[in-house]
Amino acid sequence: MLDLNNVSYDTMIPNNVGLSQDRRVLKALEKWHPGYINWWNDLIPQNFQESLVYLRTAVSVDPKGWAKFDYVKMPEYRWGILLAPAVEDRRIPCGEHAGQPAWQEVPGEYRAMLRRLIVIQGDTEPASVEQQRFLGKTAPSLYDMRNLFQVNVEEGRHLWAMVYLLQKYFGRDGREEADGLLQRSSGSEEAPRMLGAFNEETPDWLSFFMFTYFTDRDGKMQLESLAQSGFDPLSRTCRFMLTEEAHHMFVGETGVGRTIQRTCEAMNEAGITDPYEIDKVRALGVIDLPTIQKKLNLHYTLSLDLFGGEVSTNAANAFNAGIKGRYMENRIEDDHKLTGATYPVSEVAGDVIRVADAPALTAINMRLRDDYTRDAAGGVGRWNKIISKAGIDFELKLPHEGFHRQIGVFAGVPVTPEGRVISAEEWEAKRAEWLPTRADGDFIQSLMVPTFETGKYAGWIAPPKVGIDNKPGDFEYVKLHMA
Repeated sequence: MLDLNNVSYDTMIPNNVGLSQDRRVLKALEKWHPGYINWWNDLIPQNFQESLVYLRTAVSVDPKGWAKFDYVKMPEYRWGILLAPAVEDRRIPCGEHAGQPAWQEVPGEYRAMLRRLIVIQGDTEPASVEQQRFLGKTAPSLYDMRNLFQVNVEEGRHLWAMVYLLQKYFGRDGREEADGLLQRSSGSEEAPRMLGAFNEETPDWLSFFMFTYFTDRDGKMQLESLAQSGFDPLSRTCRFMLTEEAHHMFVGETGVGRTIQRTCEAMNEAGITDPYEIDKVRALGVIDLPTIQKKLNLHYTLSLDLFGGEVSTNAANAFNAGIKGRYMENRIEDDHKLTGATYPVSEVAGDVIRVADAPALTAINMRLRDDYTRDAAGGVGRWNKIISKAGIDFELKLPHEGFHRQIGVFAGVPVTPEGRVISAEEWEAKRAEWLPTRADGDFIQSLMVPTFETGKYAGWIAPPKVGIDNKPGDFEYVKLHMA
């Protein structure tokens, strides 16, 4: 009997899905594998393919002991196909099929919808690695470099997870879609990635930390929703992906927190009490708090756009079909079909923003986005505690949902971070106060000087409180061998 907790290494592709007995899918994945390795070697993290990195590799899906740590070269990392164990007699949790046995095969009437959801999720995984490909060259420490590379290899494994579903359950269409995931490229004019935020540049480490905090959190919300899917293989895939996703958000939250910590320390050492004395703070070689707020504004609003329109028939159809649920669907106390239910959604009337009730079924995206905002607010609160503890009068805030939006009811509407509709001219005049400017980017870039000495950290960021895998502060997380 197949042990779903342990990972089999009897093929090129570690897995707990019995690939060695599924010759058709194994052959398809082995055919896809060289293209994946070419993609990794051509694009991904530049100059570091021969370095030994202290990486976490999944050896089980048991939550109590699923990973081992060891040095490995990234191109030799064992990417695999890992599904969380099947839940006995699992039922579809929502929509018109609620209560029926979960599907083990793709239901014909939902085939196109399911394939599109899997492709969109799959497309984000290599995109984020492509966005981060140059960051190793300016890593503020070997600890941070190792965390970047851990995020990269796990995003690569999440791509494998989606490709397995496409290859196993969608035939020729799935194989073509799997090939397409390696043909698109972040920021490409000819074949860009499917979602806007994944075609943005990640030019510096503060951007990386904001991305992993805010944009990977969108990933968490989407994976949680897909983990509710009535299509059981997708549910099980996403449940295990969530285990790895938690580390990505940890990297983001602690990275921003350590940046803030160092700024506050430098201000106190220099006797600067006003955070808006930006030139004086920057002269200390740290990133001023107002600029950190601007970066927060940018990455949070880009991430809000990933949820799509507040009112969406596509989202309603996916929920109704039982293909994608809500965040923590099993904890919600309602009929799980949303019969006659409503949900509050913002709308713009002239220069007034008001809230009106919309059918809950079409407001699925809005509810998920609200869950996201509550989740994101937690880390912002913890960042503010660092500032408060340092005795500095400054508070980071999530901007209003209407600020700087390109998708949904607020698309193109000039809304301030406080939530006031203003003229387009006034918004443009204030833009530099709210969003990072080229000069801000140039300043941050000037701080991105690599620090590759074991146990040392760049001057703009504080060391972590604890090491990875309980390692000491002078542990050599990356044994460098740069091309």
